[in-house]
Amino acid sequence: MNTDPISDYLTRLRNAIRANHKVVEIPTSSEKRAITKILFEKGYILNYKFVDDTHPKMIKIALKYHPTTKQSAITTIERASRPGLRKYVGVNEMPSVLNGLGIAIISTSRGMMTDKEAKAQNVGGEVICYIS
Repeated sequence: MNTDPISDYLTRLRNAIRANHKVVEIPTSSEKRAITKILFEKGYILNYKFVDDTHPKMIKIALKYHPTTKQSAITTIERASRPGLRKYVGVNEMPSVLNGLGIAIISTSRGMMTDKEAKAQNVGGEVICYIS
């Protein structure tokens, strides 16, 4: 039994990047699906596919690397809020990752979104992770 599925998701991504894997498979949940969609929209992953015909249901993520240097598009991925210490922010305290070059994923009452989208919609929430 995994007590923190989001940390497991981020750790699987981090380990796959360090091992230079092309594809990583991760058990799915609604939060993981939302985070995966954000990573794809912001250009941190190449592609993804939700596989619903297996048990457990999986997410296949194609990782993105630079063609010549083979460096990953994701350089750092860090969990901010965790089950033992939740981190909530208002609109005015929204974190800035690498002075705006990275993203913070925020869980709001309107769903998962980046820090910039949360500021634009004037909502705060729980800071899930930082990605750059």
